[in-house]
Amino acid sequence: MIKTVRQPEKSTWAGLCERPKLDVSNLEQTVQSVFEGIKANGDDAVRAYTGRFDHVRLENFELTTDEMAFAKTKVSSELKDAIRLAKENIEIFHESQSISPEKVETTPGVVCWREARPIEKIGIYIPGGSAPLFSTVLMLGVPALIAGCRDIVLCTPPDASGHIAPEIIYTADLLGIRKIFKVGGIQAIAAMTFGTESIPEVYKIFGPGNQYVTAAKQYAQRLGKAIDMPAGPSELMVVADDTAIPDFVAADLLSQAEHGPDSQVVCLTTNDAIARKISDALQRQLAELPRCEIARRALVHSVMLIIPDKGEQLAFANQYAPEHLILCTADNDFFVQNINNAGSVFIGNYSPESAGDYASGTNHTLPTSGYAHMYSGVSLDSFVKKITFQEISDNGIQNIGYAIEKMAAAEQLHAHKNAVSLRLKYLEG
Repeated sequence: MIKTVRQPEKSTWAGLCERPKLDVSNLEQTVQSVFEGIKANGDDAVRAYTGRFDHVRLENFELTTDEMAFAKTKVSSELKDAIRLAKENIEIFHESQSISPEKVETTPGVVCWREARPIEKIGIYIPGGSAPLFSTVLMLGVPALIAGCRDIVLCTPPDASGHIAPEIIYTADLLGIRKIFKVGGIQAIAAMTFGTESIPEVYKIFGPGNQYVTAAKQYAQRLGKAIDMPAGPSELMVVADDTAIPDFVAADLLSQAEHGPDSQVVCLTTNDAIARKISDALQRQLAELPRCEIARRALVHSVMLIIPDKGEQLAFANQYAPEHLILCTADNDFFVQNINNAGSVFIGNYSPESAGDYASGTNHTLPTSGYAHMYSGVSLDSFVKKITFQEISDNGIQNIGYAIEKMAAAEQLHAHKNAVSLRLKYLEG
């Protein structure tokens, strides 16, 4: 069960902020080997690694139209309605992030502006395994479509029978994503990095995954591919005082703990009484969960911290930089105004982290492992690149030309200076 630490000294905070790590001593070598194999042998290597890691032999990776049609019949109408509701909210939230270009005249005759252009080819990785994350198809596919990405490639691991979850297929089809491949793990990331006979090469790779997928994305980045962020196992922090409802807090902690044994949850409380109530609720609810053993293993390296002072709680939260932060306190505004490092914040007793995972509209692809110190979660901006423009008139070049000449000469870049000087002399007649 989750351990309790009372008023930890600041000297111990760094240790309390450490995330659980699996033994990945051979990970780098494995990733490199898979990448080299797929670069050299394409689909044949993908087949071999799929057999080795996913224990299934596939001749064809791409989902057929018949498979797509059949999968749609396996999803209940109630779930289809839920997915459509989530899609609408995610669209509303991400469409609001679109910004119209604004032209600025920096000096008379010098007009500058910036415009967004879609990343033309993107890859979406959707984890399968024990919990196929079809919601991630929405979180990545919706903003990609709003951004105008031309080609969207989706990879997700097959089960032992060579199939993928019908919910993933239905959600992708709802968005109009047609290039769906039954490939997972390192081999999926490598295939999208290089391209194979079947799987197209992409420019940027998105999606969560285990430490193997994370390492593969980071390796792809070294080879010139962009990635959304270096994301690891899921994590959640709850700040709870006497105004929090213990059953709600426990449910939220378990909602992240059930993701995987390497997930981590942290609860910051103000006193022993509320800490005990939350711990008791954890024990009661844990016993009723189908994934209780997974959650139990995650709780082993999770922690309940009793920190009475809200300023100290804030300082610890900013140092930890949680992927998800839930605030259930009498002064939520204090934390909202002062939190600097968090992936996504949920305010009040009726804002569960599950809402952000599925249907409130915000994106659930978020920085973990402390990367919220310097990374944002996925947004519309993640699927575009910004191009700057400038248009300079004859009057404009005369207004700034002298400064350019002086600066270029000082840097001993005389061709730069000459590019301006020739224009100025031409304008002088």
